[in-house]
Amino acid sequence: MIDIALVGTGGMMPLPGRFLSSMLCRVNGSMILFDCGEGTQVSLRMLGWGFKQIDIICFTHFHGDHISGLPGLLLTMANAERTEPLKLFGPTGLAHVVKSLCVIAQDLPFPLEFFEWDTKTPHVYTQDMLLIKTISLNHRAPCFAYSLELLRRGKFDLERAKAQNIPLKIWGALQRQNEESIVYEGKTYTSDMVLGEARQGIKIVFCTDTRPVSTLPTFAKHADLFICEGLYGDPEKQEKAAAHKHMSFQEAASIAGKAEAKELWLTHFSPAMPDPKNYLKYATEIFSNTKIGKDRMSKTLKFQN
Repeated sequence: MIDIALVGTGGMMPLPGRFLSSMLCRVNGSMILFDCGEGTQVSLRMLGWGFKQIDIICFTHFHGDHISGLPGLLLTMANAERTEPLKLFGPTGLAHVVKSLCVIAQDLPFPLEFFEWDTKTPHVYTQDMLLIKTISLNHRAPCFAYSLELLRRGKFDLERAKAQNIPLKIWGALQRQNEESIVYEGKTYTSDMVLGEARQGIKIVFCTDTRPVSTLPTFAKHADLFICEGLYGDPEKQEKAAAHKHMSFQEAASIAGKAEAKELWLTHFSPAMPDPKNYLKYATEIFSNTKIGKDRMSKTLKFQN
């Protein structure tokens, strides 16, 4: 199970009731934050999921509307007496940018662990059954799209376990997601000896800011939830979107369709578009299951039977 919440859905500058880009994911007892624009910690407080369980922050890129909320959030974590390390993911230059911002947030009581990735190749981070992947986008600064995948093991195969004389006492351990192998009475037993084929997991993709890129539909293939920027909804703003290396509602919806995603949430709206719902039809004409993102809009995604 994964809980997802849009923390901020604005682009460029905040509006009353609409903070800047940020998304929060709650999974396996911890939380992952994607981007940290201005107002993130205010919206997090309103959301009510807490701060201390945020273990990873993934940055798409280093424009101010995606990272300017970080120093305040780090100070809030410090005031909450956090001591555990905090992992930070992002393009090359991440450590320099964060350390520069943290001139106003020094002497944190927890270490920052930096994972800097170049944008020339895709990257994968694995944590138990959770995968975080990146692809490079086409923006005015080095920029990533992220996918978050919660994998799911196969079902326990009773007949296979019996046929291989696997001791009953270790059946439970081999079924658990964090147990790949067990040594029992001098023999090593692996989980693939008792589990069937992997079952369908959960996949979420977060993409902002970019022009459409050819790799994105494949990257978002069969996503349970595709969260994508739509800076402009008005078709007459298409040229402006292209000039600033952003996407329109129609382009985001087209990618969702090509990816065969189950659902599209639009986000990162221009401040010149105070009511994005007025333009929703331009997306739903292309991809029907499209929703306009709102700050603190949330959803729980569960494994299918």
